[in-house]
Amino acid sequence: MDAYDSVPVLTHGEPEFGDQHNARDVWVFEHDGLFFMHYDAAGADGWLSALATSVDGKQWTKHGPILQLGSVDSQDSASASYGTTFYDGDRWHMFYLGTPNVTDDELKTPSFPYMTMKAEASNPAGPWRKRPDIVPFVAEAGSWYSDTASPGCVVRYDGEFIMLFSAATTAQDGRILRTLGVARTRDLDSTWQVDPEPLLPLDEQIENSSLYYEPANGLWFLFTNHIGDESGWDPVPPQNTSEFTDSILVYWSADPTKFDAERKAVVVDAQNAEWTPRIVGLPSVLPIGDRLAVYFDGALNDTIEHGGRDIGVAYLDLPLEPPV
Repeated sequence: MDAYDSVPVLTHGEPEFGDQHNARDVWVFEHDGLFFMHYDAAGADGWLSALATSVDGKQWTKHGPILQLGSVDSQDSASASYGTTFYDGDRWHMFYLGTPNVTDDELKTPSFPYMTMKAEASNPAGPWRKRPDIVPFVAEAGSWYSDTASPGCVVRYDGEFIMLFSAATTAQDGRILRTLGVARTRDLDSTWQVDPEPLLPLDEQIENSSLYYEPANGLWFLFTNHIGDESGWDPVPPQNTSEFTDSILVYWSADPTKFDAERKAVVVDAQNAEWTPRIVGLPSVLPIGDRLAVYFDGALNDTIEHGGRDIGVAYLDLPLEPPV
C-alpha cells in the first residue's frame, strides 16, 4: 500500500530550539485550519516534546520544547517526550512518554521503562500543565507490557475513549518483544483499564499508533512502525542492539479495538522513501485535502543509530482502500 512523494519537511540541528541531536517521534494534528506538530527534540537536557506549526503541512515553524523534565524523583525526570493529543471540546489532553532512565551519553536516549503520563492545556499551542496526580496506567511486572506502557492514539469509540498504546516485554533469551495494547476509560482524568490480551501478537514487533477512520467504507486504518533486526551488524557504543525502525505498516478493521495480523501492508520503507536509506520511524497520519499525509522520522545517512533523525512526509490518496 505504497505511499508516494516522500520528502523531509523538518530537520534537526538548531540548538536554539533544543533539537541539535534529533527531530523524531512525531505527532501531527489540526485545529481551526492550523497544523500542529509535536516531535521529540533531543538537546542538551535530553529528549523533550517540542512544537512546530504550519499552514499547509509542508512548511513548518519551530517553537521549541513544550514540556520540561520533571523533578529528580519523578517518572519523567530524564525524558518528557512523544505527546499524543485529544481535544474534548473544552480542554486539550496530552498523553506523553516519561522515563527516569536514559543512556549515559550526549544523546540521552530514553531507556525502559516507558510510562504514559498526562498534561493538559486550554489551547493546542499550550502552555501545557503536567498532571502528575493522574496516572493513566503503568507497566506491569510479569505481563506483556512489563517494560513499556507508553502513549498512543486516542479516539472516542462506542461510548468510551480507547488508546492503542505501545507495549513491550523482555523474553527469557533477552529479545525485546513489542506490540500494541488497548486501554479504555470513560473519563480522561482518571485511570485507564488495560485489556487483558494484546491487540496483536508480540511477534509482530510493532510500536506506536496512529488511527484514521475512512467514512467511505467504514474501516479503521491503524498505522504503526515495525522494528527490524540487522543481525551481524557491529554496534557502536552506546548501542547494544542491531534493532531499528525499518518501515511503517498499516492494518485495517471495522473495529478499532480488534485487528488481524494477516490483514496488513507496508506503507513506507526505504524503497519508497528514498531520502532515508535505512530508518523509517514512528508514524502520524492526518487527512489534508484529498490525501492522507503520513508523517514519520528518518535519517539522511545510512545508519541505524538513534540520533541524527529528521521528519518527513509521504501521501496516500483518499478514500483509503485496503490492497487487494
